[in-house]
Amino acid sequence: MARFVDLSHRIRAGLITYPGLPAPVITAHLTRHDSREKYAPGTEFAMDIITMIGNTGTYLDSPFHRYADGADLAGLDLATLVGLPAEVFHLEGVRAITVAHLSGREVRGCAVLLHTGWDRHFGSEAYGSGAPFVTAEAAQYLADAGAVLVGIDSVNIDDTESGGRRPVHTLLLGAGVHIVEHLTNLGALPETGARFTAAPPAIEGFGTFPVRAFAEVED
Repeated sequence: MARFVDLSHRIRAGLITYPGLPAPVITAHLTRHDSREKYAPGTEFAMDIITMIGNTGTYLDSPFHRYADGADLAGLDLATLVGLPAEVFHLEGVRAITVAHLSGREVRGCAVLLHTGWDRHFGSEAYGSGAPFVTAEAAQYLADAGAVLVGIDSVNIDDTESGGRRPVHTLLLGAGVHIVEHLTNLGALPETGARFTAAPPAIEGFGTFPVRAFAEVED
């Protein structure tokens, strides 16, 4: 029997995902009380509006996030988002993830998931400082090795304390490799054998959006 492991942070009003970016705001378009006037007796609905930046919760970056001519969310192939064989690297205590941490395993066609344990700080001030990241050399290695997607349970796949440089986004998205940031619960996954899914809505002209990331694990 297979079991499913949820790898996503929950989104709620007021949630701070990335320090400095706005939190989502949830308001009612139609309350249950007001809907009673529109529908048959005993029938009511809630219709709500969420206003949020695409970089909220656990989200996927498409090439369009970095490149104006890159594929947007609507242009992504589902085969690169659903049921990917997962190669999980358990790297707690590592800040700079290098080629040495990733070499020696076959990642072609896989989702490479980097478990750093940094998700324990999610939602706190500590989350944005001293966070684990992937080096440019490691990003190039993964692109050359044929990874389809790279995910991390940290505030960013790049070093946010590098003066605004984003070489990992540049390299991976330039090679058509999707990025998923702010994952959680990666410690529950085996190194190999799981299947990973992280599919965003098909929004045209948009580069980043939350996903319900999860893994299917055969017991």
